[in-house]
Amino acid sequence: MPVEIIATSDADLRRAAEILASGGLVAFPTETVYGLGGDAWNTRALARIFEAKRRPAFDPLIVHIAALAALDDVADLGALVPEARRAACDLMEEFWPGPLTLILPKRPRVPDLATSGLPTVAVRLPNHPVARALIELSTGAVAAPSANPFGYLSPTRAEHVAAQLGDRVDLIVDGGRCPVGVESTVVDVTGPAPRVLRPGGLSLERLRTVAPGIEVLDRTDPAPKAPGQLANHYAPRRALRLAPAGGLSAARPKGRAAALVFDAESRRRLEESAARFAEIRVLSEAGDPVEAAANLFDLLHDLDSGDCEELWAERVPEAGLGAAVNDRLYKASKKT
Repeated sequence: MPVEIIATSDADLRRAAEILASGGLVAFPTETVYGLGGDAWNTRALARIFEAKRRPAFDPLIVHIAALAALDDVADLGALVPEARRAACDLMEEFWPGPLTLILPKRPRVPDLATSGLPTVAVRLPNHPVARALIELSTGAVAAPSANPFGYLSPTRAEHVAAQLGDRVDLIVDGGRCPVGVESTVVDVTGPAPRVLRPGGLSLERLRTVAPGIEVLDRTDPAPKAPGQLANHYAPRRALRLAPAGGLSAARPKGRAAALVFDAESRRRLEESAARFAEIRVLSEAGDPVEAAANLFDLLHDLDSGDCEELWAERVPEAGLGAAVNDRLYKASKKT
């Protein structure tokens, strides 16, 4: 039986909240991507999330809250040294609600399954009215990784969730397309200086306006403290080959292939080159990194469901959300 997709009326959200509170799984929109939600206090619901996604137990979940007042139920800011506590509060004041996840010391009440046994918890206050209303109506804390099988493309529309998870989810709330289109930026504030563990919908440049000394994770760090840190992730079913910026002109695809480029100028250069692609798609005609991020998973889903045998993409400029786009393309790409 196909999974039911509902709208966002008050009655719809109350029904979805009841399912969450009873231990069920509900996919719902956030400003970043659709999340696969389960009650953060219910270990059975958390286990169902891992099972539905085929997600390894060592990869921690993000706990979503509906209001800053709920943070104390989940995280212990008092366990941070004063400098780290100030940094966390400054980041929350400036960027919550929004596409920022913070790694904080966890309260004992938070199940170890949600944190993969770590003493820290990933917490986010989303900036989406449907997400916040649903969380508030349920238990006040909802664990919600992206609503897709582990390692595959993240969903930015309800139909992406239905196609990838089907009846592994109890209900899907359709709030339309996610406006940011890539996952949240994850920042660890438990160390000597704030550190970006995963680039995402909040750019490094904006973070540095509040935390000038913020660091960026070395990709060689082997121990995941947050979702999305593995080298292979967010991948389409077809092989994705990644080239340097401007490098697709030298590509020699085998068979029918599709190309994903940054802007209209990139498309023009590729069309004038000797490379031969059956289809060329553009992340942002105007070369806007924010628009490119919003379109990334949408276009990859579309290309992955088409008739091309392989996909090719080239890196985009690193400025702003370009860093998040490049991160997702790298993790989605075939490494050999």
